[in-house]
Amino acid sequence: QVRLAESGGGRVQAGDSLRLSCAASGRSFSGYPMAWFRQAPGKERECVASMNWSGKYTYYTDSVKGRFTISRDDAKNTVYLQMNSLKPDDTAIYYCAASTKYYRGYNRPRDRAEYAYWGQGTQVTVSS
Repeated sequence: QVRLAESGGGRVQAGDSLRLSCAASGRSFSGYPMAWFRQAPGKERECVASMNWSGKYTYYTDSVKGRFTISRDDAKNTVYLQMNSLKPDDTAIYYCAASTKYYRGYNRPRDRAEYAYWGQGTQVTVSS
């Protein structure tokens, strides 16, 4: 059974940092695009950050550029999201997502439909 397990969420003050982790089990996602999405109350789920199969190419939504960093450790089958200078608008449930599409090159999908596996989500709450 394939499972993505997020951890690292919590309640912090504006300006603080958090590091989210997503540990995959049941299969390896080495060589496949990975992403982090988030969903705030009453809003659509959006792609916060994604990366291509190697991790060399990344995408960030404008609101987190310069503050968030996505990375991967394929030896541990784990993806990370380092979040610095957190703002109240970053408050949301954060989801890890894994693709099973054999993309090569710089392709780092942002569309939910590109991702076959999802974690259960971890809550991030940022207070002012």
